[in-house]
Amino acid sequence: MIRTNIFVISSLLALSSLLNGCATTTNSGAVGVERKQFMMLSEKQVESMSLQSYNQTIKTANDKKTLNTDSVLVERIRGISNRLIAQTNAFRPDAKNWKWEVNVEKNDQVNAYCMPGGKIMVYSGLVDKLKATDDELAAVIGHEISHALREHGRERMSLAYAEKGGLALLAAVLGSTKNTQTGAALGAATLGTQLFFALPNSRTQETEADRMGLELAARAGFNPNAAISLWTKMAQSGGKKPAEFLSDHPSDKTRIDDLSNLIPTVMPLYEQAKVVK
Repeated sequence: MIRTNIFVISSLLALSSLLNGCATTTNSGAVGVERKQFMMLSEKQVESMSLQSYNQTIKTANDKKTLNTDSVLVERIRGISNRLIAQTNAFRPDAKNWKWEVNVEKNDQVNAYCMPGGKIMVYSGLVDKLKATDDELAAVIGHEISHALREHGRERMSLAYAEKGGLALLAAVLGSTKNTQTGAALGAATLGTQLFFALPNSRTQETEADRMGLELAARAGFNPNAAISLWTKMAQSGGKKPAEFLSDHPSDKTRIDDLSNLIPTVMPLYEQAKVVK
C-alpha cells in the first residue's frame, strides 16, 4: 500500500509537470512572436535525439557521395547562413553557443531544414530549381533557423509524448497497475529521433518561423521583399501539388499577405544593416 501511494503521488507530480510545462523559448523580436509553448521534454533530450538522426543523415549522404559536392555552392550557403546566425541573439542570446553546422546535399528536392541545436541542411534542388537569389535563400534559411530557435521540434515531440506517454501515465495514476506503468515507460521510449521529420509543423509554428525568419534576414542585411518572391516561387515549383517544403504550411495568399504586412516593420532593420555593412 505504501509503495502504491508513493507511485500515485509521484505520478501526480509528473502529471502536474506535464500540465504546467508551458514556456516561451525566444524573445518576441520586432515581429512580436510571444506565444506560450508546451515543453515537457528538455532541450537536451530533444537535441540528443535529433542529433542521432542528423548524424545518420550525414553518414548516408557521405556514403552516397552527395554531401558538399559543389564547393562554390557550399561556400555560398554557408556565407548566407553565417550572416543569419550572427543575428540570432535578437531572439535568444544562448544560440551563439550552439554547435552550428551548415551542409549542402546534392538532392533534387526543393527543401531545407535546421535541426535542434543548429544543424542546417540545404538541398541543391532548392537553388537549382528556384534559381534563388541570395536574398531569397536567406528567407528560406532564416525560416528554418527560426524553427530551431523557437524549438518547434521540441514542442512537437513534447505534444507527441503527452499524447502517448502522458495518457498512459494518467491511466497509471487511476489504475496503479504494473502493466500500465510499463506501458507508460514504453510510450516514452518509442519517442525516437525520427519524430523530428515524422511530425509536421503546425500552421502556427510555420507562421512564427515566417515572421522570425523575415526579421533575421532583415537584420542580416538581406532584402525582406525577397521573402515574397521566394514563397511565390516555392508555391509555383510544386505544380498542381505544393512542393514538399510547403505541404503543411499556410496557404500561399495567407503567407504572402502576412509577410507583406510585416515588411514595413522590419525594413528599418534592413536599412540599418546596409549602413553598418
